Amino acid sequence: MKFVTKRIHAFLDYPVAIALIALPFLLNLGQSNPLALWLSVSTGIAALLLTILTDHHLGIIKVIPYKGHLLVDFLVAIVFIIAPFIFSFKGIDAYYYWINGAAVLTVVSLHKSELAI
Repeated sequence: MKFVTKRIHAFLDYPVAIALIALPFLLNLGQSNPLALWLSVSTGIAALLLTILTDHHLGIIKVIPYKGHLLVDFLVAIVFIIAPFIFSFKGIDAYYYWINGAAVLTVVSLHKSELAI
């Protein structure tokens, strides 16, 4: 059952980007590795730019095709899931990335449009 539409996804993008920037500070990430904090912050900034540049109704400049945006989301989810293993994140640092990676994979997999990867 695929129910995440392009419109729903667009409304999720801005708050998710802001959360990726703010939550690492609120959760005090980076205790096991400082990269745990900065990987999320830099991804949040990139996600904000991606959303601004995506061709959907909340995009501002609209130069990135929506399917390209979905592909980037998918790749970020994979990176988030494997990052704790590669960078030895422990505790909340690891759980933060696994939960976010799983959430993004879920949204992408429940998307109504076809994602050809």
